[in-house]
Amino acid sequence: MRKKEKGLSFIEKKKKVNAHMLREIFGMVFGTFAAMFLAVVLTFSMGMRTNTVGVSMEPTLFSGDEILINRFIYKLSRPKKNDVIVFLPGGNPNAHYYVKRVVAVPGETVQIVDGVLYVDGEPEGEEYYDKMEDGGIAENEILLGEDEYFVLGDNRNASEDSRSGNIGPIKRDTIYGKAWFCLKGTNGMGMIE
Repeated sequence: MRKKEKGLSFIEKKKKVNAHMLREIFGMVFGTFAAMFLAVVLTFSMGMRTNTVGVSMEPTLFSGDEILINRFIYKLSRPKKNDVIVFLPGGNPNAHYYVKRVVAVPGETVQIVDGVLYVDGEPEGEEYYDKMEDGGIAENEILLGEDEYFVLGDNRNASEDSRSGNIGPIKRDTIYGKAWFCLKGTNGMGMIE
């Protein structure tokens, strides 16, 4: 009888495909597709896709960028400072969606003095933005009501926002949702901050 030698063997053993292995492979493939399908369904049932219009949110968002809107989040919580929200001005369903940043929340006072935003009498992180050439209705102090939000575009001097008399403070019931993800954009794909 011949003894089996110990050590390395370069002879490849063929693996047999059995029913158990096929079930595992099918389970992984099915699980992956189910997770992807569920993610798409949840995203589009609780969210919505739209495009930005104009240059008012540059450099965060550019005209034509496709964004996802989380319509569900404000059913559970209130908009916060620095949230990028999507709303219909005056609740007009015939208008296009506006995308702006919340700079003041209910109960706060807002005023723009010499191109600088003041919230409750304190200057607000405007070092990142150009001085505003026009304070609009916010040249006089505005006290926000219980369901009102003051919004500005990131491109302060090219934005029609809460400073405009025809828009003013945004009512909560006109807010459609939070812009949370950029699908196709000049800055690429990613979360909106």
